[in-house]
Amino acid sequence: MSRLLPKSLFGQTLLILLGGLILSHAVGSWIYTMDREQAVRAVGGFAAAQRIANLTRLVQETPPERRERMVAALSDQSFRVSVSAQPPATTSGDDDAPVALAIKDFLVDRLSLAPARQPRVSAAGSDGPAFGGWHPMMGRGPMMHGFGPFGSFRDLQVAVPLPDGQWLSFATALPGSGPSFSRQFLLSMGIMAVIILGVSILAVRRVTTPLASLSSAAERLGNDLNAAPMAETGTIETRQASRAFNTMQARLRSLIETRTRMLAAISHDLRTPLTLLRLRAENIENASEREKMLVTIAEMDAMVAATLAFARDEATAEIRRPTDLAALVQSIVDDMADTGLPVTMEAPEPVVLDCRPAALKRALHNLIENAVKYGKKANVAIKPTPQAIEITIDDEGPGIAGHELSRVFDPFYRIEESRNAESGGVGLGLAIALSTAQAHGGEIVLSNRPGGGLRAAVVLPRRKNDARTEGLAN
Repeated sequence: MSRLLPKSLFGQTLLILLGGLILSHAVGSWIYTMDREQAVRAVGGFAAAQRIANLTRLVQETPPERRERMVAALSDQSFRVSVSAQPPATTSGDDDAPVALAIKDFLVDRLSLAPARQPRVSAAGSDGPAFGGWHPMMGRGPMMHGFGPFGSFRDLQVAVPLPDGQWLSFATALPGSGPSFSRQFLLSMGIMAVIILGVSILAVRRVTTPLASLSSAAERLGNDLNAAPMAETGTIETRQASRAFNTMQARLRSLIETRTRMLAAISHDLRTPLTLLRLRAENIENASEREKMLVTIAEMDAMVAATLAFARDEATAEIRRPTDLAALVQSIVDDMADTGLPVTMEAPEPVVLDCRPAALKRALHNLIENAVKYGKKANVAIKPTPQAIEITIDDEGPGIAGHELSRVFDPFYRIEESRNAESGGVGLGLAIALSTAQAHGGEIVLSNRPGGGLRAAVVLPRRKNDARTEGLAN
């Protein structure tokens, strides 16, 4: 069941509103139908009682010899009137019903009947569900006062005693309420539902759109620290969230710039004594000691340069532009193969990606170089999909232990315990490569191949304009 429910905040909020709308319409329709039933019964009951009172006065004023003909003329199929010398038989206990009491009081009041001439009233129960005993139309003025119980009965029989001892009997049925849902009713409900649905969609969209904008801005910030700030528009809460996000972005940018300036200054200050040490080491007469010192100084200089490059995070400073990624990777492979390194790659089809080509080329060069250095050779392949571009680099080395696969991306971490610059490097190549991939919104996954060797998979997501640019390039 949960699989069918929407996952987005917009879908869930809209579903709740629609559920409430349907429920409220169903309850409102039921209340309307029941209330309409009561209104029709109440009006019909009042009209019947009023008619009985008027006809009774008319018959009373008619001479006895013409009374039979008058009664016959007043009677029809829906409202039967008769006159007899004896009172009609009524169901025992009917006179005690609230409806009977209400009609009896109404007739006594309108006809000014004496206590000895009480009418007899029989009110049969309703054939449908009773909603209640009061309706807004009841109680408005003296004419309707006391006729609330009309909503609970259907068949009505009344016998009124005449002054000469005869009984005037009436038998009628209250009118039905008609179809519960008329065409006009369904049309009005449909129009209201469409209006409420449209307003709900606009309201929910207005509430959830700032959240989507905040999510997009956070994703841009993860890929580019220098991305444009969010627009501080919308409701008070939205403006506050946008302002807080822009403040956070500015502080992060200031923190990175401060760290970069500090490391640049440290690098500059360190290179001066390193240069002096190199000059002094060259004056040492012992050739063996001189070479050892020069190697150590060179390693320190390389560490300082690599640390500065990593701190600057040059991948985020370069401007993105559409680039044929297949041609870029092929150029790296060709350059390394020209130097005699065992690097191979099948000729790929053009694949355009909006990226920072210089930073990406440096990262891929580091990965391919590591594959050659530790895995004997490198086999590079590129596989585009509609959502991403995957670049795989396979080697034939011993692989990496499972618990080391994630740690090798840590800065200055090296599996090579000797810490020799020629065998282990500085320990920043994979960290820089991962930082570059993450700056493009991608990732690098290392895994041991079943047939032996290590696979480095660089996954770079494609943007919406990548496919369009690629089509123009082809």
